[in-house]
Formats: sequence, structure tokens, C-alpha cells
Amino acid sequence: MYTVAVTQDFIANHYLIGGDWGAENQPHAHHYVAEVQIESDTLNEHGYLVDIVEIEAALGDIVAYFRDSMLNDKPEFAGLNPSIEHFSRILAEKLVNSISPPGRGSLTVKLWENATCWAAYRHAFA
Repeated sequence: MYTVAVTQDFIANHYLIGGDWGAENQPHAHHYVAEVQIESDTLNEHGYLVDIVEIEAALGDIVAYFRDSMLNDKPEFAGLNPSIEHFSRILAEKLVNSISPPGRGSLTVKLWENATCWAAYRHAFA
């Protein structure tokens, strides 16, 4: 199985809803790090799983959309608590639609909220 990974950091704002989480219920910012990992047993005709430049560009476009925004106001979070679990899934779904890895495998987004806390979402593709 081949693996390629890219990371990118950004700041975005949110507040948690649906429970009593103290200060987390108030608007605040996080310095997120999105870590994208793609795995497949197949390489393309150039010997790449996916060109890293292509991954960086797709991730950059998606991150630019969320950078410095209030996640609660984004349509992707309508009716959802803007948790890192939901956010990692949203990022993974957007990415898998932006790139075309060959063969069968998975795309995983691990989203770091700070230096010690992260959540991940794995999307299988065929």
C-alpha cells in the first residue's frame, strides 16, 4: 500500500452548541492543522499515487474557504455542532471530490485542534 500525505494549517472560529461546555459555547478561534493522508495500492502512469502539488492545491482551496471564518455560519455545518469530528468529515468529502486517486484506497483527514487533540475521518474510494 502506497501512502502520500500533506499538511496545512489555518485559523477558523466556532462555538459549540447543544450542550453546556462552558467557554466552548462562546465564539473562539482554533489554529487547526489539517493532515491529509491518501493510501492506495495503485500508482498512476507517472508513478504517483496523487501528485503532491495537486493535493496541496485542492487542500489550499478548501482551507481558504474556511480560513478566518465562523464555521457555525457555513452551510456545511447547518444543524451540526461544529466539532472537529464533523469538520474532519467535511474536509475529507470536499477533498475526495477535488482529486482523483487511482485504484482502491482511502483518504483520511486528521484535523488537529491544538497540539494534543485531533479527530479523523477516513473516506474509502474505489
